[in-house]
Amino acid sequence: MLEIKSKKFYMDSKPFDIYSGAMHYFRTVPEYWEDRLTKLKAAGFNTVETYVCWNLHEKKPGEFDFSGILDIEKYLEIAQKVGLYAIVRPGPYICAEWDFGGLPAWLLKDKNMQIRCMYPDYLKCVERFYKELLPRLVPHLESHGGNIIAMQVENEYGSYGNDKDYLRYVEKLTRDCGIDCLLFTSDENTNNMISGGSLPDIYKVLNFGSRSRTAFNVLKGFENDGPNMCGEFWCGWFDHWRDKHHTRNSLEIVNEIKGFIDNGASFNIYMFHGGTNFGFTAGANHNQGHGYEPTVTSYDYCAMLTEWGDYTPAYHAVRKLLCEKQGIEPPELPESPKLQSIGKVELTETASLFENLDNIGEKHHVPVPEEMEYFGQNFGLIYYETTLKGNYNASPMYVKNVHDFAEVYFDGEKKTSIDRTLYSVEDKTTLKDVIFKKKKGESSPFLMPALSGERKIGVLVDTMGRVNYGVNMLDRKGISDIYLGIQRLMNYDVWTLPLDNLDKLKYSSSVKKDEPVFLKGSFKTDSKADCFIHLDGFNRGCVYINGFNLGRFWKVGPQKSLYIPGTLLKDENEIIVFNIGGYSKPTVSITDKHNLG
Repeated sequence: MLEIKSKKFYMDSKPFDIYSGAMHYFRTVPEYWEDRLTKLKAAGFNTVETYVCWNLHEKKPGEFDFSGILDIEKYLEIAQKVGLYAIVRPGPYICAEWDFGGLPAWLLKDKNMQIRCMYPDYLKCVERFYKELLPRLVPHLESHGGNIIAMQVENEYGSYGNDKDYLRYVEKLTRDCGIDCLLFTSDENTNNMISGGSLPDIYKVLNFGSRSRTAFNVLKGFENDGPNMCGEFWCGWFDHWRDKHHTRNSLEIVNEIKGFIDNGASFNIYMFHGGTNFGFTAGANHNQGHGYEPTVTSYDYCAMLTEWGDYTPAYHAVRKLLCEKQGIEPPELPESPKLQSIGKVELTETASLFENLDNIGEKHHVPVPEEMEYFGQNFGLIYYETTLKGNYNASPMYVKNVHDFAEVYFDGEKKTSIDRTLYSVEDKTTLKDVIFKKKKGESSPFLMPALSGERKIGVLVDTMGRVNYGVNMLDRKGISDIYLGIQRLMNYDVWTLPLDNLDKLKYSSSVKKDEPVFLKGSFKTDSKADCFIHLDGFNRGCVYINGFNLGRFWKVGPQKSLYIPGTLLKDENEIIVFNIGGYSKPTVSITDKHNLG
């Protein structure tokens, strides 16, 4: 069992250093878990670290899923089989550039919700989740014959709050659920964050990406009986849409890790294998001065292994260092992943979103717009429609709190688009206080032409990730209001569109190129090798292979292709591309080359 004595780690009474790599089970298909974990072990690491994604395990309150890509117990068993210890970080908040930081979207149905504090209704939900999750992990504790040697209390809490009663609550709940391993908190290496996010008697680790030889100096002002450990050594960084793709020199990474080893510090490389934000799981940032910045589908992170599990120069350099320092004879490496090119695929069938609202959506009626969480929807799109009747002069129209892209329609014809990533909207209580802050251009209300009779007004909202870090995390999706001048428009039909039932689509040949559309095609392959789909000529949307949502695409980049794990493929394969904003031709290409920009 892992213990701390005289500011050192001991495992079964022998000195022990933690050389860990982060790999999240929910970002890699289960068929590849053993391959990636074996490569972690072969690089000289002795431990794997993973977060736990509450939002996928409990998609609806009280309904739990630990199957398939969410089978954390199987993941831990495979890690133990290949000879790795495990560190588990159950949150309940995980950040991780993951939608809402791993918190379930249904928490936001409560308009008064307060997260990560002693708000009673939040705590009830945390307790229900922990009492379902943690007993499943008890048999996998090292003290019970498993491989879990440590578990985290909350996550980087000092970057959010300072409620010590809440931290104590999470600690006690963890212990009450049978967890007897070492507990720790993790925060960035600043006085403020450690002060807010730690407890005096709980072991503290630090998160940072440079200055490994001096970063621990900040702990001198805090009680910490344990050895120095970096809970997240950021070997790279994540990408936002419209941003550049981040890379980092492998020599720089090796030098930082050498600093840990030379000073007897333990570490966890974040990420060893980043994987993919499949489906709609990618999160977002929203910081002062930057506005709303959603994260791309790839979680490449400049990790030791690529998104598809191939070796990088950093992998080989770190492997050489770790094996030499430990006196380990480097084992033979597993083969690199096999890749394939399939070529061009014609998308021969089309389905209009608007003609399929009742097929794939659920209709609701509300007096005023409500965000999607109000209806119990976690991900996807939401469509609002109201009919304006009477004699109206030409007037300015405002759609308030667009989260995140809105397409506005008058009588079925597109009027305008609103893009939250370009403008940060500050919500006030009266019309004159609605301020559109300039970010990359100038935004203003749009004009509704004069009306005598009636006009159908529709707003389709496409959502990106919920904010996963900082002060703007209560990121409800949809819109809050439509105003015509100072008049608030009322009485809406609303269709929730999670896009998880595309087998109910009805296809037609009369779809316009510029309307939201599903395009379907097929291709054959007798190979299970990985590949990448390129969407040149398309605007923004998502892709399904045999019903599996690969994730979002957007022509702004930096990511210009989506990863297809070969395990998803069959002899005959169905592909569906959902696109908003027009496309040039109904053709995609599937190749052996990834394009991250």
